[in-house]
Amino acid sequence: MTLFVLMFCFVAILATGASIGVALGLSSAVVFYSLLDIPLIVVAQRMFTSVDSFSFMAVPFFMLAGAFMSEGGVTKRLVDFSMSLVGALSGGLALVVAVAGMFFAALSGSSAATTAAIGASMIDEMERRGYERAFAAAVVASAGTVGIVIPPSITLVVYGSIANTSIADLFMGGFAPGILMGLSMCLVSYRIAKKRGLGGEGVFSLRAVIKSFFECFWALMMPVIILGGIYSGIFTPTESAAVAAVYGALVGLFIYRELKLKDIPKVLLSAAVSTTMIMFVVGGANVFGWILTNAQVPHRLTEMFTQFTNSPLVFLMLINVLLLIMGTLVNASAAVVIITPILLPVVIQLGIDPLFFGVLMVVNLAIGCITPPVGLDLFVVSSITGISIDQVTKRVLPYLGVLLLDLIILTYFPGIITFLPYLMR
Repeated sequence: MTLFVLMFCFVAILATGASIGVALGLSSAVVFYSLLDIPLIVVAQRMFTSVDSFSFMAVPFFMLAGAFMSEGGVTKRLVDFSMSLVGALSGGLALVVAVAGMFFAALSGSSAATTAAIGASMIDEMERRGYERAFAAAVVASAGTVGIVIPPSITLVVYGSIANTSIADLFMGGFAPGILMGLSMCLVSYRIAKKRGLGGEGVFSLRAVIKSFFECFWALMMPVIILGGIYSGIFTPTESAAVAAVYGALVGLFIYRELKLKDIPKVLLSAAVSTTMIMFVVGGANVFGWILTNAQVPHRLTEMFTQFTNSPLVFLMLINVLLLIMGTLVNASAAVVIITPILLPVVIQLGIDPLFFGVLMVVNLAIGCITPPVGLDLFVVSSITGISIDQVTKRVLPYLGVLLLDLIILTYFPGIITFLPYLMR
């Protein structure tokens, strides 16, 4: 009964157009008040305590670091560097979007931020160079998916905090899948460009590569500082986020000099709003997940899966389907908070590495960012371009297909994810 009322209220509230955080919190409050006879103040208390941790402090700092870098002129320099690398190939601008998406993901930690930053600077330019606007929007939306896979990923921070898994190891585990996804999208763009007769931009020049590399050198150093500092033991992942925020401000103010003192209040407000949205979703999802746990959903799922199969591979393929569906309906961070406590006992019982499972989960949810009806990246590019979600969705299908193929490869070959973390231990 509790589970039915919870899910019914959740779906009904979502159907009104409410945000995912509101739906999670209100549906939980209904169950607390009507069925569990628990004072509503407990909802607020649990929402607060769920984000009141040292690990979660990394979220606002990484958001702030990405905001400083974006406002400080980093996006243009990363695009120029990507252009020097792959711009001369067929469909050069589409390849530039995918490569620049990987670079910017290493600064922002967010798929929406990556999509917005790259889209704002590339979609109009692609249209001027003969690319169909809907196709350009689809390329940008797809490139944004790596934003929550390549470190520093906000979603990986959320998973690590809940699953008590090393955030540093999760960051290292996200590199190879993120690069695999980016290169796969480059291949799709190249084939589509060849078919449509879309040429490259200029000719390849090693001199241009070196010049553009030095122009964005300080931006590219941010992930090096973050991961280098963590693995050298100089600071924790949370402290690295604070260092990244200060570094981003210094680079924007004193090296690139495109970040002005008058811009800082706007940047702080932007980071605060983004952080509040994530934390509200995480808080609501925590209360929602507590009710599911109280209803013994994790225990029942564990029994069901272990009776159905003892094969880790079969389990993972089933979970892939579940997560792909969930990723189309729920924000990635919320999905992690809800699903992790439910599935982690099964994962451990079947001998699956929680590190591998966490990264695989985030890859699943990243694919959901370009899958309707709640594909976040689709909404971002739609708002930038004015093109309907339906039009963008049609053009994004080839990229969705190759990302699903990447997911299958990662599921069958877990070493792609675990190799770097194990190497660095």
